[in-house]
Amino acid sequence: MGDGDGLVGALERIAARYGDAPPAVLPTRPDVTIVRAGSVVVKAHVPEVGREALAARMRAVADPALRGILLEPVTGEVMAAGDRLVTVWPAGEPVDPDDPDAAPWEEGARLLARLHAVPAGSLPALPPAGGPARVGRTVARLDGGSAAERAVLRAFACLPGLPPPPAASAGADVSPRQHPSRADSSPPGPSGVPASAGPGGDRPPGPCSLAHGDWHLGQMVRRGGAWILIDADDLGVGDPAWDLARPAAWFAAGLLDPAVWHRFLSAYRAAGGCAVGTAGDPWERLDLPAQALTVQLAAAAVAAAKREGRALDEVEQVLVDSCQRIVRFRSACHSVATQ
Repeated sequence: MGDGDGLVGALERIAARYGDAPPAVLPTRPDVTIVRAGSVVVKAHVPEVGREALAARMRAVADPALRGILLEPVTGEVMAAGDRLVTVWPAGEPVDPDDPDAAPWEEGARLLARLHAVPAGSLPALPPAGGPARVGRTVARLDGGSAAERAVLRAFACLPGLPPPPAASAGADVSPRQHPSRADSSPPGPSGVPASAGPGGDRPPGPCSLAHGDWHLGQMVRRGGAWILIDADDLGVGDPAWDLARPAAWFAAGLLDPAVWHRFLSAYRAAGGCAVGTAGDPWERLDLPAQALTVQLAAAAVAAAKREGRALDEVEQVLVDSCQRIVRFRSACHSVATQ
C-alpha cells in the first residue's frame, strides 16, 4: 500500500468514527486530502502546517465571537495520520463553479466584513495570518528555468517586505536582495498611491487586525441556507486587506468582470468592512496585496503547467503578463524615487 493509500485509509478510519455514511475521497488540491463521510469531512492538511499553529487556530475558530462567520469544527482535536495533521469539520454545500452567475460575492464580502470587525486580541492567541508567507511558499516551486518562471520571480523580487521563499530558487539573479528595483515605494497601479498598511500584513492584535489569510469563493459553504467561511489554516493576526487581494488581483489583471468587483467591494464597504474604509480610494490599501496575489497565482499556474508538461493557457499567460507589468511599474517608481 502506497503512502497515499495509507493516508486515505487513516482518514477513512477517522471518518468512520465521526461520520454517518460510507467515506469517499473528495477532489481537492494535490497537497491536501479530504474524505467525506455523510455529514462530516476529514481533512489532512498540507505537510508544512505546524501543530501548535493549527491548534491555536482551532481554538480561535471555536470561540463564540466567530460563530456564524467561520465554520466550527466537529471536534477541536488536532489528530495525526502518519506525518500529516488532521481535523474534522461539518460538511457543507460548496460554491458551484459551473454557475458563475450565482457566485455569492456579496455574501462573501459581508462575511469578511464581519470577520474583520472581530479584534484579534479578543480571541485565543493566534499566529500571524498566512497570506504574505503563502506567496513566498508558492514562488519557491519555481527554479527560473523558463521565461515565464523568471518573469514571476522578478515580480516577486519587486514586492517589498514579503517573507522570502522557504528555500532559495535557482533564479539567483532575481532574488529579492539583488533585484535593483526592489524598493518600498508603491507603483502606479490602479490607485498609484502607496499602500498605508505594512507590506507583510503585520499589525498589533487590536481592531481590524484579524484576517482569514486565504480567502476566495472556494472558502465558503452553505449550511442551513446561509453561507459561512471555512478553512482556518491561515487565520491570524494581520492586515485584512489581504483577504480582498485575490478578487482585486483578478480585477486588476482583467480577469474579473468590473461589475462583479464593484458589487463585491460595495457590499464589503456597506457592511462596514474596515480593510479599505467605507469611502475613498481602496487601492491605497489594495495595490500591494493585489500585486502579491497576482504573483502567487502566476507562480501556481506556471508550476502546474510545468508539472503537467503543457503550455500556459490563456488565463495563465495573462497572469504572467501581469507580473511583467508589476516589474515595469515598480522599476519606474523606484527610478523616480531615487532621482
